[in-house]
Amino acid sequence: MQLTPFCLLLSCLRVSPDRSQFFRYNSISLSCEDQLNSTSWKVKRKTPEGGVRPCGSGWGFVSSGSTCIIRSTYPTDTGVYWCESEDGEMSNGVNITITDRRVLLETPALPVSVGAAVTLHCKAETSSPNHTFNYYRDGQHIGSTPTGELSIRRASKTDEGLYECGITGGEESRGSWLAVDASRLPPPPAPSSAPPPAPSSAPSAASGWASVSRLMCHLVVGTPYLLSTVLLGLVYRDRKRARPAAERRGSNDVIMEIVV
Repeated sequence: MQLTPFCLLLSCLRVSPDRSQFFRYNSISLSCEDQLNSTSWKVKRKTPEGGVRPCGSGWGFVSSGSTCIIRSTYPTDTGVYWCESEDGEMSNGVNITITDRRVLLETPALPVSVGAAVTLHCKAETSSPNHTFNYYRDGQHIGSTPTGELSIRRASKTDEGLYECGITGGEESRGSWLAVDASRLPPPPAPSSAPPPAPSSAPSAASGWASVSRLMCHLVVGTPYLLSTVLLGLVYRDRKRARPAAERRGSNDVIMEIVV
């Protein structure tokens, strides 16, 4: 089943752990998350017989609010799960598979956004260092890995499809649909711890302050020399003016002596 590419505004079904395939006897937590923090939402599922039952009516138990817990899964728990309000509003649907095979493929339960990093995990019920895991998309072999991990650095619509994995010479997993939602943007990168760069006006302000400092320094150092020069010029001017007067007084004395 192809997953709905986005959650409704009012509620969204979250699966924990975040995957759509589980081994037998695993535990699953299903939660209805809504914007109004309402407890009127209930987790429901479509049974193999075709009926619809809410959590607590023959399967799972309500732990708190709108959270449903399946403590020990069985293949009969395979089906479509969703949240539904008292008014009949429905959230996104999630196809959960409880596999009875020895190989399991872990893919995100909900659609991933374009550009997001995604890692698929192929797991064997009995691990061995000699395992080689093969990956397939829409029936075509796309690669092999000894770790069981297939990483998609930046998801795009071309990565959407039905994925399967298997062990070389062994069993293969059931298929899981990977949905890529082009309407959702990837989360913003984490803020850098490095200090922000200085504003462009900072260098000019510092340069202006340095220029003022140099000007003040020149004024403090050069002012005494300027004053000395001015004073010496005034003294020299006064002496120059006083000299002709003295010479005139001396000549008058000489004339007076001759007349007498």
